[in-house]
Amino acid sequence: MATEQLFTVAGISKLPASHGGEYKIRFANDVMRVKVLMKGGHEDVRLAELDRPMSKMEAALALRDMAEFGDVLAQATIADFIDANTPKARTVKAPKVRAVKPESTPTATKAPVEKLTAKAAYDDVKDMEDAPY
Repeated sequence: MATEQLFTVAGISKLPASHGGEYKIRFANDVMRVKVLMKGGHEDVRLAELDRPMSKMEAALALRDMAEFGDVLAQATIADFIDANTPKARTVKAPKVRAVKPESTPTATKAPVEKLTAKAAYDDVKDMEDAPY
């Protein structure tokens, strides 16, 4: 849908069997389009005048709510058109993260740990017993 042409008539028709026999949505500016479609071998041609001139998407949305297009075939045809012509949301790719290797890493040094022997621990407690309160 490169253009935003406006239409006053919209509907559906069944293509001739030689062209697949599928239903398609049709847009026109005159109800006499029925004659052209019938001459081309189309069947089940149903066109309706729109309230105001509309784009193809607006017309399809209006057809979806009309009683004359309430049957399953018409609704499926309209839904297919809407799905195929609705702009798709663009997916944004996340940027790739590269792991940066630091040029030099500081080496961790361990602090010296004092080892207490049982005797040293006992001497510390004994000294504390004599401490004044």
